Formats: sequence, C-alpha cells, structure tokens
Amino acid sequence: MSGRHGFRRVLVANRGEIAARVIRTCRRLGIETVLTVSDADAGSVPARLADKVAAIGPPPAAASYLNVDAVVGAAAAAGADAVHPGYGFLSENARLARACMAAGIVFIGPAPETLEASGDKLAAREHAAAAGLPVLPGGHVAGPEQGAELAGRIGFPVLVKAAGGGGGRGLRAVRDPGELGQAVAVASAEAEAAFGDGRVYLERYVSPARHVEVQLLGDGQRVVHLGTRDCSVQRRYQKLIEEAPAPLLGDGLRGRLHAAAVALGEHLRYRGAGTVEFLVDPEREEFYFLEVNARIQVEHPVTEAITGLDLVEEQIAIAEGRPLRVRQEEVAFGGHAIECRINAEDPRRDFRPSPGTITGAVFPAGTDVRVDTHVQAGATVPAHYDSLLAKVIGHGADRGEALATLRGALDRCAVDGVVTSLEMHRGLLADAEFGKGGVDTGYLGRFLESAAYVRDDHGQP
Repeated sequence: MSGRHGFRRVLVANRGEIAARVIRTCRRLGIETVLTVSDADAGSVPARLADKVAAIGPPPAAASYLNVDAVVGAAAAAGADAVHPGYGFLSENARLARACMAAGIVFIGPAPETLEASGDKLAAREHAAAAGLPVLPGGHVAGPEQGAELAGRIGFPVLVKAAGGGGGRGLRAVRDPGELGQAVAVASAEAEAAFGDGRVYLERYVSPARHVEVQLLGDGQRVVHLGTRDCSVQRRYQKLIEEAPAPLLGDGLRGRLHAAAVALGEHLRYRGAGTVEFLVDPEREEFYFLEVNARIQVEHPVTEAITGLDLVEEQIAIAEGRPLRVRQEEVAFGGHAIECRINAEDPRRDFRPSPGTITGAVFPAGTDVRVDTHVQAGATVPAHYDSLLAKVIGHGADRGEALATLRGALDRCAVDGVVTSLEMHRGLLADAEFGKGGVDTGYLGRFLESAAYVRDDHGQP
C-alpha cells in the first residue's frame, strides 16, 4: 500500500452520485479507483471519473450491484486493497464484508458482526435497550393472532415493520384493529420479497413526530458524534430534504440525543461511519430509538458542511486501522446546512419515475453551495435504479441564511429531458411552515395536498 492514505487502489462498489463522490475523495488522496458497472452504467459519468471500470453484469441490480461474488471477484481481479460500498445495494451486507475479509480485501465499513446487529431491526432494538436507549413498546409477531395480542397491550395506532430491512418496504401503519391481520400478512410478504426475510414486528406509532438522527464516527475503541440532522421531510419513509443541525431542539434534548447515540456506538464497539436514527416527540421532548444505519448516509454532506470534515476520508482512514483523527472536544460546528434531493420523478403524478436521457443539466456553483451529482447533458437515467439525480446543499451562518442560499441555488438549477422534483423543492423551500423549521413527518403530505400536487394519471387536479 503506497498511497498517501495507505490504500493504493479502492474498488467502488456502487453507482450514481455516491460513486462519483467517493471517487473524488480517493483522487484527492492519491488513491486509484476501480468502479463496478452494470451494462446500463458502462458510459456513465462515474465510469469516466474512475481510473478503471469493472463490468459485473446486466442492468438488473440482483445480477450486478447486488451480486457479492461478482463484486469481490472484480476487486480481486483489479488488485484492489479495499472495497467502498457507498450506500444502498451491498453497503450493509455482512456477507460482502466477510467475503472481502476472506479474499484479503478490506471492507470500508463496520465489522460483519456490527452489520448483522444493526441490519436485523429486532436485534438492533435489543442492543439499543441494552445500551440504555429508550425503545418504543413493541416486539416480534409470528402471525395475526400474536399481533392482535401485542397490539392490544401497546395500544393503537401501531406500525408493522420488517425486521430484515428498511427504506419503507415491509412497513404499514395500522389504526383500526380490524386491519391488523391483513397489514401483518402484506408487510411480511413484502419484506420476504424485498429482503428474503419475512419476519415483522410491531411498534407503537407516535404522531406527530420528527425524524432526527445523529452522525457517528468510531474506530472500534472510541466513538464521537458529529451532531444532529433532521430528516422529517419524507414521503413514504423516503427522505427528500435534510438539514444539520436539527432545528428547534432544546439544548437538553439535543445533548441527550448525542449521548444516546454515542452510548449505542460504544456498546457496539462501532467502527466506521454510522448513523443512529430517532423518533422525537416534540410535544413531550422525548425520543425513541428507530434504527442504526451502518454506512455513509445520502445526507452526509450537510454534516460535512457544518463540521468541515470529509466523512469518506474518515471512513478510509478508519478502515486502514488508524485511530479516530478527531476528539469530541475538537469537533467544531459552524452554521447550518440544508440539502434537497433532486429526483427523476413526477410529484404531480404520484412521484412516477421518469427515466430517459438528460438533454440539458445546469447546476449552480458558488460560495456556500455544493452539488453532488452524476448527471450531465447526454447522460442516461436508467429505469433499473434509484431516481436520485443530484443533491443540492446550501450552507449559511444560520438556518435563515442557509435557506436563502439554497433557494437561490435551486432557482439556478435546470434539468431537461426527464421530469424532476425541482419545482416541488422550490415550493417546499418557499413554504411558510417549512420556513419556521421543526416540521414533523406528516408535513410533506399536508404540503402536497395544499399545493395540489396530488393529481391523476392525466395530470389533472
């Protein structure tokens, strides 16, 4: 390993904007990159940014980006020292981490045991409770009868949740006891199809609530937090806007969130970058553990903006076996940052995906504006993958300044050839309720209804 950071060559096992983002940090550190590509991505912008590409299969993710053997085989053939999995796909896959180890390749992420503990939501609940974190009442259900008995004890409404995955799949809110049996069956079938694991569990449903998370870095011995992020602007549990720090939290509540996240990281002997997510009850100033994301998050740029740290660089340093390069008292927070995820989908038609060819793409550049993207004119948006085109981030001395900066940035954005969510984001940033800060997870639905964004297939109100 002769690179400045030890690793000479890293295989980036992902695509899209996160692949481009990891490649840029590796290039700055003097590390060669090899990018895995499916046939659909052979001519992509990240493929042109990487030093080399490794074809791993046809467009369907199951035959390419989710193929552990193909990824490890590509890393071995390329002589890669390490694999960076990005987010999504195999980023939290313990089998990939173990396969890398068996091949003498470093997995840039947590230990396989940590991935298993965090990836199984029931196991994660148990670890959180053991670390002293507040956990919502609930538990595993093997069928409708057990579900009815548990729901009767914890009270309606309840959430039916998949034990083996996330991202909104295998997740159902139930308010009527008569609908519970069907919800358990549907969630279990959906979870089995998505994750190969049909186990589900129930939790008490808290509403209104905010979705607040804490970024962690750990080296297996020591854990530090990098502050909070608010991810409450969501549609069907998919985040659309994130900001750091989470606004309108009292210092006491914020401090308790930091401490709880660090306690869980220490309990897990966490190594790498990770996020502990919480459900916050704004009225009672209480919070509950949701889950651990044992990878870098889509929304990590807002944390980078307020801390000045490069989280991918920190992931690499930790993976090389280095101790944490920052102590808690050395983490300095500066200002506020807000991120919008610009997707190739149509909010006016129930967020229908809009694959196609980008005929024009203009993104702003300037002080306190960051754009993470993998598209430019001529780029193809395949139908096979996530619809994320770009993340636009505004940073300012305070939330008002960050909001103004981001509004100006979005006004200068233009993407042609596919339908995007740009217009919706401009409306969100101009909305008075969002402007006040501290919105709950039901906010986006209210906004879309008030803005007449819910339309039929012909685009009519």
